[in-house]
Amino acid sequence: MNTTTATPTVSPKDFTRVNNDTNGNPRYVIHFLNLSKDEDRTSLNAKNPGHLTDVNSLYSIALKRAKKIGGKKFHNKQYGGGIVFQSYNIQATADRINELLTTGK
Repeated sequence: MNTTTATPTVSPKDFTRVNNDTNGNPRYVIHFLNLSKDEDRTSLNAKNPGHLTDVNSLYSIALKRAKKIGGKKFHNKQYGGGIVFQSYNIQATADRINELLTTGK
C-alpha cells in the first residue's frame, strides 16, 4: 500500500491580525504548527524514540523556516507559539508559506 502524507496548506484564515508595528505596517500572526511538516515530527521522534516530540525543537524548525520569508518570533502573551509576518498582502504570504512547505525554498 502506497501512503503519502498530504502537505498542509496555509490560507489567510489561518492568520490572526495583531497591532501594527511602530511604523504602521500591518502584522499577522500564525501558529508555528502551521509551518511544521509531518517529516519534522517523524525525524524528531526517530532521534528520541519513545518520547513525545520536543515542542521547542519543532518551534525552532518552524521559526527557521519562517525566517527565510521574513517571519519573526512573536514575543507576546496574547498569542503563544506565534510567528509574525509583516504583510500588506496576506494571500501572497500564505502562498509563499505553502511554496516553502512543498519545495523547501
